[in-house]
Amino acid sequence: MSVNYKPVPKKNPSQQTEPAKFYAQVVSSGDMTTRQLAKQISAISTVSAADTMAVIEAFLEVVPQALADGKIVRLGDFGSFSLAASSTGAADASALTSAAINKVSVKFRAGKEFAKTIAAIDFTKTI
Repeated sequence: MSVNYKPVPKKNPSQQTEPAKFYAQVVSSGDMTTRQLAKQISAISTVSAADTMAVIEAFLEVVPQALADGKIVRLGDFGSFSLAASSTGAADASALTSAAINKVSVKFRAGKEFAKTIAAIDFTKTI
């Protein structure tokens, strides 16, 4: 299991006169479609690809709704999904209203087994 990366120069925004430093940027090796995912899951389990697709479709309905209800969706060793919001600042707590929220994002936190697998990835430099 190897992931490619490339060096990318980036300047420090607060120190524009300093030379750029190089940072690793992961290079994608392509996409995996829902159908491909379902076929791979089917190949290593007793569940058909069609049944797997049905579960994935249900997941895509249930998880966003749970997040919209203010819940954290915990999936054991896989990880958890939660919402995060950013807003403009207010002078005091009573002045902060929902209108100040300008961005909502979904955060994923890897569970133990998921994180362990990711930590074991080897990286290969590309140019």
